[in-house]
Amino acid sequence: MSNVTWKDVPTRRVDVGGVPFAYRQLGPDSGVPVIFLHHLMAVLDDWDPRIIDGIAAQRRVIAFDNRGVGASGGSVPPTIEEMGRDAIAFIRALGFSQVDLLGFSLGGGVAQMIALQAPDLVRRMVLAGTGPRGGGGIDEINRIAVIAYLKAALTLSDPRNFLFFPRTPEGKRAAKDYFSRLKERTKDRDKPISLQARRAQLQAIRTAGLSVPDDLSVIKQPVFVANGDHDLMVASSLSADMARRLPSAQLTIYPDSGHGGVFQHHRAFVPAILDFLAD
Repeated sequence: MSNVTWKDVPTRRVDVGGVPFAYRQLGPDSGVPVIFLHHLMAVLDDWDPRIIDGIAAQRRVIAFDNRGVGASGGSVPPTIEEMGRDAIAFIRALGFSQVDLLGFSLGGGVAQMIALQAPDLVRRMVLAGTGPRGGGGIDEINRIAVIAYLKAALTLSDPRNFLFFPRTPEGKRAAKDYFSRLKERTKDRDKPISLQARRAQLQAIRTAGLSVPDDLSVIKQPVFVANGDHDLMVASSLSADMARRLPSAQLTIYPDSGHGGVFQHHRAFVPAILDFLAD
């Protein structure tokens, strides 16, 4: 498996309480695995291969479709607490007693739920392009998303062009490179996100944004928090606030970038994460 990369690693399945969960595993077969938790409306093929392959060069990486997402069975639950419980069940179904987590956007919210619900399961955590529950700003996020989808429809393009990257020359180049990388896998691609999954995820995000904030002081594990300096979807200030409330967190804000700052700056992000996750 040493020569296998994200574009050709096979998709596997594991039974989780009678429901098949789709996942892909890459990297060494030993050590604490890094579990990847992805963003709103994303499936396995939406992970940036440069980040997956970069981290898998040294660490075992496992990315999966949570319940009801992509090729996994069942229906997406309407709260991030339930998404967290499903992720915990998946991790335990693979037989792991301790993992590292890398959550992006919605996945960062789910990662926090895993750490709160099963603290003994989590060793270290990376939270990218995400904020704390109860951060608010949900109505503004919805407005920004609607505008981005309208622009995408008018230009026959992916709305992430407008949501993940700044509309600067550098940001446009980063977006073009990112989408080119997402197309590298041509066989055994994941199933698209369903309408039920989209609706349930949006409901979960809205509920989380309007909820009472969690007590993040109980999360004692080391946490690497990352975002772009101009995130339209999750304000960079929310990432900074989350980092302040976590007892053992370090914050990195990437310049001239937005929600997809870790993709735009993957050359800096990957070695920083490998260093952070090192035993």
